Amino acid sequence: MNHSATGSFQIRILIGENHRIEAEGLAALFNYQPDMVVVAIAGSVAEARTGAADLRPDVVILDCLLKDGTGQDAAVGIREAGCGAKLIFLSRDDSVAAHLMAVSAGASAFIHKSREPAELIDAVRQVAAGGTLITPHDIASLLARRSEIEGKREILTPRETHVLSLMAQGMSSREIASQLAISYVTVRSHIRSMGGKLAVHSKLQAVAKARELALID
Repeated sequence: MNHSATGSFQIRILIGENHRIEAEGLAALFNYQPDMVVVAIAGSVAEARTGAADLRPDVVILDCLLKDGTGQDAAVGIREAGCGAKLIFLSRDDSVAAHLMAVSAGASAFIHKSREPAELIDAVRQVAAGGTLITPHDIASLLARRSEIEGKREILTPRETHVLSLMAQGMSSREIASQLAISYVTVRSHIRSMGGKLAVHSKLQAVAKARELALID
């Protein structure tokens, strides 16, 4: 941290964000706080690494995806640069994989972009002071959820997963049958089988569940 003109400490922040408009908005938010200053905006892993090495921020805010890699790639680069900055992942991706990426990267917090600005500001202050918003219980829950997801992936056949993917694209059962060169009855059989395995009762629920479990994009 450095001293501001008023003599108080300021938290030095580097923003790693692929979308420039969002990055500028975050910078304005942080710079409005008397105890914070944004030292750089990085749109790529390479820029984040260089910025961290040259500017030595206290906190780095990282999105899960940057122009040339992931937030985890950026975290590795920041560590290799010898920067001991605390990491906060800020993302729209609320999947288990995104949360686990943050944990693997050594982040002190994961904040979804739908949260209130005040929550992000508070998180930066807590993390800069040495706190963490990711608890052992959070990590255990994430690992259990990942095991559940992997188990669900294994019970669906490749054909069922393909049918699910086409359903997610908005295709009807007859269109799927035509696309895969199988009978309409066979498609319906696949859908019933998937419904039982995923514990859902409609096509819409099946697609929602499949996306939740990262079975389809």
